[in-house]
Amino acid sequence: MNSQKFKVVSLLSDHERLKRESNFLRGTIVQDLEDKLTGGFNGDNVQLIRFHGMYQQDDRDLRAERMEQKLEPLINIMLRCRLPGGIITPNQWVGIDNFSKQHTLYGSIRLTTRQTFQLHGILKPKLKNIHKLLHELGLDSIATAGDVNRNVLCTSNPMESELHSQVWLCAKKISAHLLPKSNAYAEIWLDGKKTEYTEQEIILGSTYLPRKFKISLAIPPQNDVDVHANDLNFIAINNENGRLIGFNVLVGGGLAMTYGDTSTYPRKASEFGYIIKDDILKIVEAVVTVQRDWGDRVNRKNAKTKYTLDRVGVNKFKKEVEDRSGVKFVPIVPYVFSERGDRFGWIKGMHGLWHFTVFIENGRILDYPDKLLKTGLAKIADVHKGVFRLTANQNLIISDVREEDKGIIEFLMRKYGVIGDNITLQRKSSMACVSFPTCPLAMAEAERFLPQFVTKVEHIMLKYGLANDSIILRITGCPNGCGRAMLSEIGLVGKALGRYNLYLGGDYTGTRIPRMYMENITEDQILKILDDTIGRWSRERYERESYGDYVIRAKIIKPVLNSVEDFYVSD
Repeated sequence: MNSQKFKVVSLLSDHERLKRESNFLRGTIVQDLEDKLTGGFNGDNVQLIRFHGMYQQDDRDLRAERMEQKLEPLINIMLRCRLPGGIITPNQWVGIDNFSKQHTLYGSIRLTTRQTFQLHGILKPKLKNIHKLLHELGLDSIATAGDVNRNVLCTSNPMESELHSQVWLCAKKISAHLLPKSNAYAEIWLDGKKTEYTEQEIILGSTYLPRKFKISLAIPPQNDVDVHANDLNFIAINNENGRLIGFNVLVGGGLAMTYGDTSTYPRKASEFGYIIKDDILKIVEAVVTVQRDWGDRVNRKNAKTKYTLDRVGVNKFKKEVEDRSGVKFVPIVPYVFSERGDRFGWIKGMHGLWHFTVFIENGRILDYPDKLLKTGLAKIADVHKGVFRLTANQNLIISDVREEDKGIIEFLMRKYGVIGDNITLQRKSSMACVSFPTCPLAMAEAERFLPQFVTKVEHIMLKYGLANDSIILRITGCPNGCGRAMLSEIGLVGKALGRYNLYLGGDYTGTRIPRMYMENITEDQILKILDDTIGRWSRERYERESYGDYVIRAKIIKPVLNSVEDFYVSD
């Protein structure tokens, strides 16, 4: 019997071992912080710091040069803040801005597709400083990486601000409810009081989740969080008075895949049913614990919720969630997504307050020769009396601006070039992941490639009289899904330096996965295909027909109807 038990344990992924042996995420991180011989962490700690919101990286632009000099790679740390719903105060922004200027290699703040910010290029001796600063500002980076629930997304657009406020409060409650209970973060980074083996992770379990877990909340008709990219999604339903009454629940979305492994694929979330708003935490806990207990802990490539659903069946998973939560799903309340992305410019919300959405290409906040974006936002933070909202599309909303303060906000935006008047709809509809030089998984450029590539797409759009139209365009440096290319109308997924797989046929509202049109091709080849298909779209489209819908109707590409069955079927 003992040998049988050992045999089962030995089949588990090594990540299961390191979590089990970590003493609730402590490992030997403290000892590594004192190690002056390396700029990085050793062994299991490279993975364990992720649970504390950090990734160990190096500057890949300098890797070969440093190797030639017989130097260690320029190891540094990327830190991701926990920011449910993307709300950050001006005071918090100023503190983060100052730290990024003084204590990071790149001096930038990077807004992410998960509605928070990352700081790239923190050296190991400065790590405690940033965690203590976050704590002083009322922030932290707990559980923004690792096999836990990640930053909770929530509709950013203040279309219906009262409803948004109610949904955001739900996002905050979910985030707090699913936080690891371990005191390791406070002990290590905040010099908190040490605790021994007294903790219990009742929801997450002693070895936490099989893989990362993502949650979003959306308010129709705006799908600005890409609900089909997440493990668990709540679509808000309101009554005739605009008050939140409940949620449609969708489970099992996810976009990552692995090249050469057809057991991995992007998947849309499945509709489970409707619940009243008071039952949301019961459903959250039940879905998370079912995935905790049923998820694959042997093969990490198949460990996400989407694979659990396809392995056991949607109905069986749903029944288990009902049994654990004591909540019965009722039929989905009809809803429609008709918009995607962010609404730019000034928008008036409740109580007479205004909100201005700033377009930030790639989410990279830095001072550039033609616009002092970082300085300008810091100046605005000095005078702004409301809050900032970070969006899931890498943009920033200057929110809750009083009528009498609009003038000074707009003056500062124009003075520092924070806003421009000639940004096309196409550029606003395009997005990329970080990729080179900091991401260790990058195979091709994404963030640095996107601006000039979009310019070429803009020229094609102008050529065919489509300057006032746009196509959802996403570029990622690898197939891991960070830029959500698998919910775009045109998706470029990095295969090698200068080469991408081209995906077509997603829809404008983010409810259809695109199919690969051509593999391992160059920028010139991609642009030639786009010139042809966009030209045909301009001539043959129905009224208001999107590019993604057109290429399906014109049989340029077949739609993906079921990822597990036909995503890899040749077109």
